[in-house]
Amino acid sequence: METPVANADAMRQYAAQFISSLSTEAHATIVRLSGELGAGKTTFTQAAAKALGVEETVNSPTFVIEKIYALQNQKWQRLVHIDAYRLKSAHELRALGWDEIIADPTTLIIIEWPEHVGEAIPDTAHSIKIEIGEGEARIVHHGN
Repeated sequence: METPVANADAMRQYAAQFISSLSTEAHATIVRLSGELGAGKTTFTQAAAKALGVEETVNSPTFVIEKIYALQNQKWQRLVHIDAYRLKSAHELRALGWDEIIADPTTLIIIEWPEHVGEAIPDTAHSIKIEIGEGEARIVHHGN
């Protein structure tokens, strides 16, 4: 599915609607978030976190790789935000406890740069690819 998004505010609305449309699963709910640098991956994640009631500042965890946010009164109990940009293989992701994280059905995972660790991510993960358009415009591709 392809959705044009006019600007950052529209991206925030799209992200909030997308997250609210997801259902819990028998394991962690995973969202692969791809796109060039500056495409809007962090904007998407910030909006998703806000829609889930996260009050903390949400930044891309480029250097710490992973941030975990506790959720209250939501479908999930925690949001795990991973930036795999600096990872070179799925083995590095597994060293962070990936197998335990994805086994937990009370967890929503949003992973930026999933192509760096692709073999670790189950086929059941939701995929969002953000393409840069003219000016602030973006094209969001969603699929499984």
